[in-house]
Amino acid sequence: MSLPPEKASELKQLIHQQLSKMDVHGRIREILAETIREELAPDQQQLSTEDLIKALRRRGIIDDVMKELNFVTDSVDQELPSSPKQPVCFTDRQSTLLKKTNIDPTRRYLYLQVLGGKAFLEHLQEPEPLPGQVCSTFTLCLHFRNQRFRSKPVPCACEPDFHDGFLLEVHRESLGDGTRMADSTTMLSISDPVHMVLIKTDIFGETTLVASYFLEWRSVLGSENGVTSLTVELMGVGTESKVSVGILNIKLEMYPPLNQTLSQEVVNTQLALERQKTAEKERLFLVYAKQWWREYLQIRPSHNSRLVKIFAQDENGINRPVCSYIKPLRAGRLLDTPRQAARFVNVLGYERAPVIGGGGKQEQWCTLLAFLCRNKGDCEDHANLLCSLLLGYGLEAFVCVGTKAKGIPHAWVMTCGTDGTVTFWESLTGHRYIHKPVNPDESPVAEQPKPLYPYRTIGCVFNHQMFLGNCQPSDSVEICVFDLNDESKWKPMSEEAIKSVCAPGATTSLPPFPPLCASTIDASVTSNEIEMQLRLLVSEHRKDLGLTTVWEDQLSYLLSPALASYEFERTTSISAGNEEFQDAIRRAVPDGHTFKGFPIHFVYRNARRAFATCLRSPFCEEIICCRGDQVRLAVRVRVFTYPESACAVWIMFACECAS
Repeated sequence: MSLPPEKASELKQLIHQQLSKMDVHGRIREILAETIREELAPDQQQLSTEDLIKALRRRGIIDDVMKELNFVTDSVDQELPSSPKQPVCFTDRQSTLLKKTNIDPTRRYLYLQVLGGKAFLEHLQEPEPLPGQVCSTFTLCLHFRNQRFRSKPVPCACEPDFHDGFLLEVHRESLGDGTRMADSTTMLSISDPVHMVLIKTDIFGETTLVASYFLEWRSVLGSENGVTSLTVELMGVGTESKVSVGILNIKLEMYPPLNQTLSQEVVNTQLALERQKTAEKERLFLVYAKQWWREYLQIRPSHNSRLVKIFAQDENGINRPVCSYIKPLRAGRLLDTPRQAARFVNVLGYERAPVIGGGGKQEQWCTLLAFLCRNKGDCEDHANLLCSLLLGYGLEAFVCVGTKAKGIPHAWVMTCGTDGTVTFWESLTGHRYIHKPVNPDESPVAEQPKPLYPYRTIGCVFNHQMFLGNCQPSDSVEICVFDLNDESKWKPMSEEAIKSVCAPGATTSLPPFPPLCASTIDASVTSNEIEMQLRLLVSEHRKDLGLTTVWEDQLSYLLSPALASYEFERTTSISAGNEEFQDAIRRAVPDGHTFKGFPIHFVYRNARRAFATCLRSPFCEEIICCRGDQVRLAVRVRVFTYPESACAVWIMFACECAS
């Protein structure tokens, strides 16, 4: 492998520095003098190079040099964002900075080190994991200015052993300044925090959101030498947002070092001014929202019972305008179509916010980073993400807040076409429904469109720029008219008022939106692993029933097109390839034999859990427990990967036996 001249000279310089540090030259001179005295015969005039190398090797000099010249080949432990600029992340071991060659010396970086944790009291009694033992782990996820990072998982403990370093690039986005190194004054005006999310993963692979914290990093600008150490107290989420879950020790360092640091007083004054400005904007919006709500109730007193959601609590228990949870989001090369985006959101797991005790649903609208890192969330989280992605594709999209059957609160997405077509998108299933309103004044005998969607009432719709309350006589979805420009049907909020608190950069309290990350799952390897585990589980299950198991590999392979066809249909709503699959099965199954197949779909990769679910279906159990002559079993698994390591797992069990 040839190196460019500048890299070759850099490598030579590094080797020379290391040799000087070890005083190799002095040691070689000593050995040379000793060898000449001891081994040079009187009739010999000089030593050959070979003789000298033998002497050096014999005394261990060459081995010592090779041990010291360790080339760092550790892979970068990070998730790559969809943006072309790749962040750098490296681990700090024994306070030694493992520098990577893709650090640009003309750019400014913030080196953030997490140097252990303490007081995670929930894990006080956690036993020390044995070597090789599977245990629950903590993972720290970071987002800063379109860059995302993930720490290595560490075992859950009262004092978790976090030792990770993250190199965050600090840069200006304004035109013309993108290539200049940011100075102290420039960086002081960058109000984006470092968003840190702590995730716990249990032994079954289930994730839990432990904490979400916004780190104000600019204190380092007023520190001596541009280095500072912080102790960060992490608070819980949801109902536990006032309870401490643990403490992280963090060290911040500017790289390259700052030529000129600011006074701590200047930094504190800037932060205080920003907080004051944000608080004033939020106060004015609250005053406006109260006035808007009074006017809305004056239209019709019954509006008080409608689901008009102006504010929502995030995972930290902070009330934020619902419009701030939406932003046009571009998926780069990771998702190609709006329907593929809907499928991606659909395969992210669904889980209602945990609540202690009874009393109904606990409200918790997660910030996007917390939702993506946990890989699951409530219907509002799914709807907010889908709406953001559809806006990124140039569609006019809104989140709808209303109810399903039995009055259960629900959120879904609506798009309005240029031709007036209104389409509902169910973010939990990926299904799409065309809305055709029923005319309540029509004659009872007249034919009316029958709604196929599960929604019953609608209180409001919103996106990143608009908020509209439903002020039609009835809030029933089936008779609702979605002419959003008609103020007699939809009462709008002032777009300027929304912009003052929800536009990017409007307030420092708004969490920045992270980019999506490509999947780290190898679809083929994962498919094979799950398939082998399922074969083992089926064989053991049949053995317990006193049955033998014979696998038909060719039949298993023939099931692949069907699984691909099912996923294609979920993504595009178009069915294709079924004819070829049926023809292949007819040819493979001998005359006088019966074929049975059972496809099923999951959004997790736990084979044992999937198998237990399959056995609850009488159709699947009939195939797995099939008895008879010449029984041949087949199973095929196909994993389809999506961004954020989300995946759709299709499994098909099949058997053929003599009729």
